[in-house]
Amino acid sequence: MQYAAVLEGDPVYLKEQICEYLRARGLPDFAHPGEPHALLAKFKLRVFLTTNYDNFLVEALGGAGKSAATAICAWADRNPQETPELAEPSDDEPLVYHLHGSWTEPSSLVLIEDDYLEYLANVAAAQASGTRTLIPTPVLRAMTAYPLLFVGYSLQDWTFRVLFHGLLRGIPAVRQRRHVSVQLLPPVNTPIAEAEERAKQYLIRYLDAGWRISIFWGTAAQFCEELRRRLGPDV
Repeated sequence: MQYAAVLEGDPVYLKEQICEYLRARGLPDFAHPGEPHALLAKFKLRVFLTTNYDNFLVEALGGAGKSAATAICAWADRNPQETPELAEPSDDEPLVYHLHGSWTEPSSLVLIEDDYLEYLANVAAAQASGTRTLIPTPVLRAMTAYPLLFVGYSLQDWTFRVLFHGLLRGIPAVRQRRHVSVQLLPPVNTPIAEAEERAKQYLIRYLDAGWRISIFWGTAAQFCEELRRRLGPDV
């Protein structure tokens, strides 16, 4: 995307084209047992965080009889004067918070390399200041006071590390919760015997000791199918 933006000469136009392309692909099949948006929408969750640009979560929540509010991280605002105020979410009126922008506002997308660098710098600066934050209060509370479920998100991503580590740093160990992540094993390009198993054990120990994160090994679809199986036919 950085390459395309340089050739195009207009990053915002590129983002508009990306949004049009994504919209043209249509909605996922919410009736499929492995579709994560529809399954998560059935639970009594008040805050959903997404790094996707689409509105699939909002559509899935609407299909579950809920009226979702949406908000977009103001990552490009270098000098926010105050934390944005949002209505308190509820089970029937949850909040979908777009960490990396939304296709409803193409300029908000964190898409090219320059965007990611600015995003990380601004989020880190806001957290380090101790007086302001880019994250609204309901979202901040959800990230620090409740267990988190990561689906389709790499815990090795620097966006996650900066945001999550910065928030956890201010939470006493006795108040930190256990989280769950749905993970694929990173590619292991080595002839060493049992390399994949060693890589798994490393990630398990690293994420458990440093972040209190338990891992489900598999795809998002496999996780959803297993969750439906364990919860029974009514889910």
